[in-house]
Amino acid sequence: MFTVILWMLSGVLAGFLLRRKRLDWIGSVINGFIWLLLFLLGIEVGSNATLMRSLPTLGVEAALLALAGTVGSAVAAWLLGRSIFGKKARPVTPMTAKGNYTWPALRGSAVIVCFFLVGVGMGLGGVAAKALSESDISFYALCLLMGSVGISIGNNPQTLKSFRTLSPRLALLPLMTIVGTLAGSALISFVLTHRSLTDCLAIGSGFGYYSLSSIFITEYRGAEPGTVALLANIVRELLTLLGAPLLVRWFGRLAPIAAGGATTMDTTLPIILKTSGTDLVVVALYHGFVVDFSVPFLVTLWCSL
Repeated sequence: MFTVILWMLSGVLAGFLLRRKRLDWIGSVINGFIWLLLFLLGIEVGSNATLMRSLPTLGVEAALLALAGTVGSAVAAWLLGRSIFGKKARPVTPMTAKGNYTWPALRGSAVIVCFFLVGVGMGLGGVAAKALSESDISFYALCLLMGSVGISIGNNPQTLKSFRTLSPRLALLPLMTIVGTLAGSALISFVLTHRSLTDCLAIGSGFGYYSLSSIFITEYRGAEPGTVALLANIVRELLTLLGAPLLVRWFGRLAPIAAGGATTMDTTLPIILKTSGTDLVVVALYHGFVVDFSVPFLVTLWCSL
């Protein structure tokens, strides 16, 4: 985690040093790394035989939990955003300034889905899956992505100015994310009657951190809820990556950050910056750190009850 953050900070410094130059190409580089990471995630999912066998029976359950947690956190972020920005606030980003970003963003999301599905197909076929799983290519791609994001941030002359105008109430966003997610998870437990309330709360408390949360839940509750946790938190990350433009439109500019949960320091940060505005980069990083830190404590708490 700290290595990835260091890459981003180095990118910010490089972008600042190059602030007199126009780096219009950096957006295309960021998109390329996002597509690569989704492709690699697809290979990881497709090559996991246990996970693929579980999809027909556990996939719907995981999707419902992911949707409930995402919507719950987005609603909580909307309430906070209304108190800070008011009704007419809009993201400070050129891509939403003209009001015609929805279709291009959805088209971009379709491209992301295609890369993910191609990766799943390659994982199912075993094509290069073993070689990729034994390499660190995903980590290196993530580092390069965050370095590119850092360059984009540091090269924007408005970034430092926007930090000074942030409301201190934005420090409450991680708490709103946690409360909203747990509320959504608790409500969906009435639909998933075969799952206990604490199971649903534990799964929701992964906040997109699928690797760590699924390990904890498997250890405490068994392989089946652990698999649901893995699927649900992967789906939450995908919902944020694919649905960020709609989240901004429906719930306000804080919603993609809340939906991203623990991933807003890394994998979902580029999408958040595009849809919510570069002036919220510090909020996204702070939010990701706090929510990430809460995952092992909350998951262990619910699993022990």
